[in-house]
Amino acid sequence: MKLAIISHTEHYKLPDGTIVGWGPTISELNHLAQDFDEIYHLAFLHPEMPPPSSLPYTSSKIKFIPMKPLGGKGIGEKLKIIANVPSVINSVNKVLQQVDVFQLRTPTGIGVFLIPYLSLFSKKKGWYKYAGNWNQDKPPFGYALQRWMLKKQHRKVTINGGWPQQESHCISFENPCLTGEERLIGLQITNAKVFKPPYTFCFVGRLEDAKGVQRIIDAFGSLENKKNVNTIHFIGNGEKMKVYKKQCEELQLPAVFHGFLDRAQVFEIYKKSHFLMLPSTASEGFPKVIAEAMNFGCLPIVSSVSSITQYVNSSNGFVVDPCTADALRELVLDILKIEENVLKVKASKAYKVAKDFTFENYRHRIKTEILKKSTP
Repeated sequence: MKLAIISHTEHYKLPDGTIVGWGPTISELNHLAQDFDEIYHLAFLHPEMPPPSSLPYTSSKIKFIPMKPLGGKGIGEKLKIIANVPSVINSVNKVLQQVDVFQLRTPTGIGVFLIPYLSLFSKKKGWYKYAGNWNQDKPPFGYALQRWMLKKQHRKVTINGGWPQQESHCISFENPCLTGEERLIGLQITNAKVFKPPYTFCFVGRLEDAKGVQRIIDAFGSLENKKNVNTIHFIGNGEKMKVYKKQCEELQLPAVFHGFLDRAQVFEIYKKSHFLMLPSTASEGFPKVIAEAMNFGCLPIVSSVSSITQYVNSSNGFVVDPCTADALRELVLDILKIEENVLKVKASKAYKVAKDFTFENYRHRIKTEILKKSTP
């Protein structure tokens, strides 16, 4: 069986000609390659040098089909999408002729026209993946439109979380991020982790206010006594990185800004951290970093956005509610008073949650719940 993946995943070309792309998606395809004769990935090729989080394909079964990058902020960028509709559809048709089944990854700028095009004009078997917040009250117009169209068509749609009155063709699906070997290592790390102050905290993601970076800095900056805070790791990049770094220096916070790191380096920080912080108000689906951290006994401190609290609760982590700097500060103060054995139990339960986020589980569900039931 041959599969086409249609996405907006960022790809780059190294000086030696090697194609690399956004790590989480590339890892997913590398594992899916075990179950297909060929995978064609139609996605965007950017001219810049790649961030360290990018990865190469490891299977010769995967064929990358480049497209010019489309989308972005501003009316000019939106108009470029409209102008390139014929070109994108032509590229999609060429790939579909070579495969048995497709997956369109949404929400994305090209999804606005590809969802109706594929739904109305293609008889090819396939399914859609919606990576955003399926239950968002006021999503951006493009997201809302794509979600509405996906609810109204008949192909399978994989979504984050489970929701009241969920359409029968919309399947709650965990996004994969862990191997079987990483589960075994995670168990060892979780069992050996010692929860005694001073604690190490980490944040992984885009460095922006919506993701909670400013809330983290404000919360820790307002602590009268910081002796129980060993290190705050910030992994990722963003336009405000220099601003955040300066604030931490002025507040004398023990913060380390790593920028982008590769997957192995991020996992090493999970291993030595006690808590992952993601007090986000952004449009999240279910951030993979939460499952990754939980696998290594790193307790999540999260908001109640989207499906996050369907996996994280008071038994295996902490929920900031309301999602403010003051509430986060009070929660951190409460955490510092919790006994080690209580945190150890929470970490053990957090580790068990991560079992659903393995590549093996994902591949099994694709084969049994999607491919056997995908209809044109």
